[in-house]
Amino acid sequence: MNRRRFALIGLAAIALALGGCSTGSGPNSASGTPGGADTSLSDVQSKGALIIATEGTYKPFTFHADGSGKLTGYDVEIAQAVADKLGVKATFQETQFDGIFAGLDANRFDMIANQISINPERSAKYDFSTPYTVSPGVIVTKSDDSSITSFDSLKGKTTAQSLTSNYYTLAQQSGANVQAVEGWAQAIALLRQGRVDAVVNDKLTYLDYAKTNPNAGLKIAAETSDKSKNAFAFRKGSTELVKATDKALSDLQADGTLGRISDKYFGADVSK
Repeated sequence: MNRRRFALIGLAAIALALGGCSTGSGPNSASGTPGGADTSLSDVQSKGALIIATEGTYKPFTFHADGSGKLTGYDVEIAQAVADKLGVKATFQETQFDGIFAGLDANRFDMIANQISINPERSAKYDFSTPYTVSPGVIVTKSDDSSITSFDSLKGKTTAQSLTSNYYTLAQQSGANVQAVEGWAQAIALLRQGRVDAVVNDKLTYLDYAKTNPNAGLKIAAETSDKSKNAFAFRKGSTELVKATDKALSDLQADGTLGRISDKYFGADVSK
């Protein structure tokens, strides 16, 4: 065996040994060291900033005032309040929703604030804070309609629903004749014109609409017992950062901050 080949083998062995001792890094590691200590909170504290991913185009949750003004919204204000409780600066990075989780995986952000619904598939891949938005499904009717008081009452009635919405299926299962529409605006227009009897959607959407259209002549006729829960999303293993965020949310709930922000955007407390 020549000396050069021997040297290469020796170097390879050393590299393998070092590789076995290395903690490595990975996109799903909160600390960047899989199997190592959780530094998710200390990393945020050391840089003095909480990097938050958000769309910036999802009103009233995350948007620019007057179209091109300051980034604001329900999620933005709550995330800012959480960062204040953590004693760090809230730094928002706007990104399209299609790439928002990929950016989190790649360590570009510390958390996502964008009305992220908690579901089993996401919970298997990511950590979540305590929900800061809780919303049931609702039946919206005209204010003077007393014929619909429950989901059973929808049998034989006509509702307007988006084909891609879960509420399309719920309306069908309740026995309604469903008229397909492109979205909420078209559905509500048909309801106000008397061309359909009801619209099934989530309560947040209705409250947002009612806040800006108080004289629309509509009401919530019934609610589902099941409620969607939305929270901040983190990389898996961000235990310490999640704990600190949950503590901040608890304090903000107790001192009335969440309620005030919620009332500002929805005219009701949707934070619990």
